[in-house]
Amino acid sequence: MSSYQLSKLADIVGGEVIGDGGVEITGVAGIKTAGRGEITFLAHPKYEAFLSSTEASAIIASYECCDDYHGSVIVTENPYLAFLKVVRLFDVPHLEKYPRGISGDSFISDSAVIGKQSHIGPDTYIGENVTIGERVTVLPFSFIGEGVRIGDDCLIYPNVTIREKTLIGNRVIIHAGAVIGSDGFGYAKNGSIHEKIPQIGMVVLEDEVEIGANSTIDRATTGKTIIRAGSKIDNLVQIAHNVSIGNNSIVAAQSGISGSTELGKNVILAGQSGLVGHISIGDNARVGAQGGVTKSIPPGTSVSGYPAREHSQARKIYACTARLPELLKEFRELKKKVERLENGSDGSSTTEDH
Repeated sequence: MSSYQLSKLADIVGGEVIGDGGVEITGVAGIKTAGRGEITFLAHPKYEAFLSSTEASAIIASYECCDDYHGSVIVTENPYLAFLKVVRLFDVPHLEKYPRGISGDSFISDSAVIGKQSHIGPDTYIGENVTIGERVTVLPFSFIGEGVRIGDDCLIYPNVTIREKTLIGNRVIIHAGAVIGSDGFGYAKNGSIHEKIPQIGMVVLEDEVEIGANSTIDRATTGKTIIRAGSKIDNLVQIAHNVSIGNNSIVAAQSGISGSTELGKNVILAGQSGLVGHISIGDNARVGAQGGVTKSIPPGTSVSGYPAREHSQARKIYACTARLPELLKEFRELKKKVERLENGSDGSSTTEDH
């Protein structure tokens, strides 16, 4: 079991120890469940309430923790990022977790080329002219079609389907059940019949891309559907044909991107976002959860709601919507008053004083 002195962890994350730097850390955990020998982190004030009850031997925080916590602290500017670095120390890399070599229960085409130190799990299918780089892990029941090229140090979890001609860069992670290169949804109307348009393009996943479980990325009708380097796709995401996603973008779970839409760099789509086709989302733009985007978004803009509007405007609309029952009641009362006035009576006395 791995073990690190707290002072060593502080050096790794670039932090300063407050307390005993000689504490031995043998694991990581959340602040609610951490026990002796484990380190946790505090990145949001709402979790300060757990400082008095946590049994963690150390905490990573952006400040010296309050008097309720009596353990040691690593103070660093970005606790969450520092904790991520520590978690990596206790993670078992796939190179060590799975034995190197090819299972005899897999089908490997004679024309396939598999790099050194790769692992091909049982019941995997690898088709003709496939090229797999070095130190790649392919877990059981995966399908890799004709002409696929996979770079070095990739990790492909069970039951992944990678269709023909797909190009995958280095250090790509594809989670269980994902389908890369399925046919784009393209049809032409011929009278009452929907004629299928052949989808003869491809999918490109550049370096450091991660694809979540049960997500689907459609091959292009012609040309490429492309996810550029560093982008991360969550679980249950649908990316249609000929979509382009820029570097280091984030697409959260249950989002859907229609065909030929282009996302710039560092774009964030929150959960259940929906984008129509043939629009552009500028660099550093953000779409709030369940945002329905019907037109292009300029760079650096945050939008939310349906149809998606600039976020500050959408918040005002949400606030007004919440007051609708009250406003409707006031409207009905005003309407009755106007009707009484039009009928010559507002309900007040008309008797003259003499």
